[in-house]
Amino acid sequence: QVQLVESGGGLVQAGDSLTLSCVASGGTFSRYTMGWFRQAPGKERDVVTTITWSGGFKYYADSVKGRFTISRDNAKMTVYLQMNTLKPEDTAVYYCAATERRATIEVGEYEYWGQGTQVTVSS
Repeated sequence: QVQLVESGGGLVQAGDSLTLSCVASGGTFSRYTMGWFRQAPGKERDVVTTITWSGGFKYYADSVKGRFTISRDNAKMTVYLQMNTLKPEDTAVYYCAATERRATIEVGEYEYWGQGTQVTVSS
């Protein structure tokens, strides 16, 4: 059983940068594909980016390509989301998630979830 705790959210202005962190415990972190998802009010939870256990494959949603970067440190059991050039449409609750499935971007295939961290981008 993996527990995930996100941190780093906050209120920023458009164009600013923010880094989210997600620390895992209680499992073999290096076995898991990790993902960042987000959910805006009244909308479904969508994938933002994912990274395989070795970091060898990364997926980015079109809306964040070139602005967001996912990385992981297996020794620290942590996955990061570096967000640059933030836009008001990036405002959402950001969730960290883990799955033993390889390279999936499907919300329903992630077994473990953090509690989420709010990111608000003002214009």
